[in-house]
Amino acid sequence: MKHPPYGCPEEFLVHYDCFRTSRPPRLDGRLDDPVWRRAVRSPKFVDLIDGSPAPLETRMAALWDDEAFYVAYWIEEPDVRATLTERDSFLWKENDAELFIAGPDAYYEFQVNARGTIYEVFYVWQDAYRRAGFDRRPEFDLASRNVDVLGGYQDASRYGRHPRGKRWAFMDWDFPGLRWAVNVDGTLNDSRDVDRGWTLEAAFPWEGFALLAGGRPLPPRDGDVWRMDFSRFEPPPGGGSALIPDPGWALNRHGVYDSHVPEAFSCLHFRRRLID
Repeated sequence: MKHPPYGCPEEFLVHYDCFRTSRPPRLDGRLDDPVWRRAVRSPKFVDLIDGSPAPLETRMAALWDDEAFYVAYWIEEPDVRATLTERDSFLWKENDAELFIAGPDAYYEFQVNARGTIYEVFYVWQDAYRRAGFDRRPEFDLASRNVDVLGGYQDASRYGRHPRGKRWAFMDWDFPGLRWAVNVDGTLNDSRDVDRGWTLEAAFPWEGFALLAGGRPLPPRDGDVWRMDFSRFEPPPGGGSALIPDPGWALNRHGVYDSHVPEAFSCLHFRRRLID
């Protein structure tokens, strides 16, 4: 399948309505708070490349209020495993859930595993680094920060470079005020029983969205649309690829085995109507 130049076709994008809540959810990872029961739960995640049904169920929900954006994940997993405990470890090497939030000139990546270990990176498109003023902010100083470079698609041999080019990846950037929690429904790292899975919830204060807003108001207005990617990666046991050749699932397909395609991110529509 040939990947289109910028993201997946419009007909494959998922549009999600994110409603306002009168009170924040209780962040304990359990998702039994009444606000989550009333929130719109997404369709099941699909294969990242072709959009086929994923073999394990994953869904998300999101809410917001004047203080923060809230997201929840329900993750089916018969053998919940997570070994990495150090913050900013390479969590994609084991099972993880991921969230990407895109702005016009940058995007943010959040990953978490079933132990609650997180990984964060802030990406700035190199063509916008000076134009958008990132070069004037100390947290994006190329000489003093922990910076990497992200080039083309992850499968560059097949898809080549992303049309916009390279990104500076600021590895030591932390989302201001971020809070999160996970809960395992089963026994972690124990294959002697069958688990149901694990759940995640996180709160992202609007302060951290300022670098991604591109002039949009925070909190958002009714009807504002933000591009976000909700995904999950599931390496097969033993690190092989025979069971699941493409173990990446998202709210909608990307057309490539790559999360770093903002043009393929789902469309999240903010609604001021209260859910409760």
